[in-house]
Amino acid sequence: MTLIENLNITDLIIIGLYFVFIVYIGLRFRKGGDAESYFLAGRSMTWPIIGFSMFATSISSSTLIGQSGDAYSTGIAVFNYNLMSIVVMIVFAWFFLPFYIRSGIFTLPEFLERRFDSKSRYYFSAITIMINIFLDAAGGLYAAALVIKLIFPSIPISVLVIAFAVMVAIYTIPGGLSSAIRVDLIQGVLLFIGAIILTTIISIKGGASYIADQISQNSTMMKLVRPMNDGSVPWLGMILGIPVLGFFFWGNNQSLVQRALAAKNIDEGRKGVLLVGLLTLITLFVIIIPGVMAKNFFPSLEKPDMVYPSLVIKMLPTGLVGLLLAALIAALTSTLSGLLNSVSTLFTMDFYSKIRKDSSSEKKVRTGRIVSAVALLVAVWWAPQIGTRFGSLLKYYQEMLSMLAPPIVAAFILGVFWKRANSTGNFAGLIAGALLGLINLIMKISTGTSLFGDMHFLLTVPVYLAFSMTVMISVSLLTKKPDYEAIKPYVWTKEEFRQETIELKKLPFYKNYRILSYILLALCAIVLILFW
Repeated sequence: MTLIENLNITDLIIIGLYFVFIVYIGLRFRKGGDAESYFLAGRSMTWPIIGFSMFATSISSSTLIGQSGDAYSTGIAVFNYNLMSIVVMIVFAWFFLPFYIRSGIFTLPEFLERRFDSKSRYYFSAITIMINIFLDAAGGLYAAALVIKLIFPSIPISVLVIAFAVMVAIYTIPGGLSSAIRVDLIQGVLLFIGAIILTTIISIKGGASYIADQISQNSTMMKLVRPMNDGSVPWLGMILGIPVLGFFFWGNNQSLVQRALAAKNIDEGRKGVLLVGLLTLITLFVIIIPGVMAKNFFPSLEKPDMVYPSLVIKMLPTGLVGLLLAALIAALTSTLSGLLNSVSTLFTMDFYSKIRKDSSSEKKVRTGRIVSAVALLVAVWWAPQIGTRFGSLLKYYQEMLSMLAPPIVAAFILGVFWKRANSTGNFAGLIAGALLGLINLIMKISTGTSLFGDMHFLLTVPVYLAFSMTVMISVSLLTKKPDYEAIKPYVWTKEEFRQETIELKKLPFYKNYRILSYILLALCAIVLILFW
């Protein structure tokens, strides 16, 4: 029996109407008159919009499909990526986001230039663009097409990829970030409600009793903290490796942070990030645990990555199938719309504006639209080829990030917290860290061995970070001090923190972002204890 037999005309109509509605909303809220409106939605977003938009963008193919599939195979340990990332979000909201918003930057590489120099900016921007197009955008297109191919198996992947690309392009390219954020808000809410409905139904049908049995048997499937020899998430990797990758994802990812940069003030941005943290915590119950529940319904599923769409199509009644498939597709298209706007912003602001320094705001917007279209075409070209190589891409994706992320994270941490870090030391650390990763990658491809032996890739992350930081600190100390007055707006100080503490005491607790952060941390601790 093919999965399409589980659908009827009602479900198909719901999916079709959803597509039409999303395109309408995207065009309805487009802003493209000037660069700030197009790339940062006029810096007018409030915390609920920022929170749900970032959440919808973060629920990519690797999260919704990949994490539920990993939970099906190895248990809930994959949630450690989300759990530790919540701690990272709090650190980001407290210490880094204020500098980003106050400096009025359009891109994160632009911040590196202001703190250090243009070389650091171009390096980070170029790497981000390549990752966004060839890994994230192409992978998102392929994953979305793969889900729909389960329903329409006769339609070629290439045709489905093009269809998704056209749908996202219609509202993202003309409307910029404002359109993307408004659509993400709707899709984030829809996804959240849909995931709750799915979890409730499969729990009633036997999923809850299956989880209870797993817990009573003290099954490893329901354990977050794993031994050092665990192949998924060893406990030391959870503590030392995941936070670095998490900061790269939440603090250095243009497509995500760009939504926070669109906040109308720092407080709205901070509360938006904390809302994302709360929603991310709930993914344990609506994405991860349902993946484990699927073992009860599909004990020998051939492709674990198809766990979530299989649950939707086979376990839900008519009407809800269409709604939940729309929610699933929402997650994938939200990621793509964010990536397109990220790529266009990075190229326009980090490269085009430097070459054409006298370009008008209208020309920048036009360039951004052209870049979005070109990036989408490249992703469309690459996505169908993933069909034969997707397994290897997924296998090396996290390892590639473990090599690329640490030097960049080191640059931001030292740049904000150590005023002695200079441009020479920073760039030396970026290049040295990248070269170490490149040597390791070449060794693995050519000889099948690693510089780190059989060490889990999460345990190599702090090694890369420490190496990059050591180079940055050593070279900075051996070269000229930076002009402190020039970098002062981008460096954290204790005095500023103390002054803010005094101001926050005047606010009621529900408006104090620090108290809200403590509550979120307490919830994380409860989850960790329950599933220790």
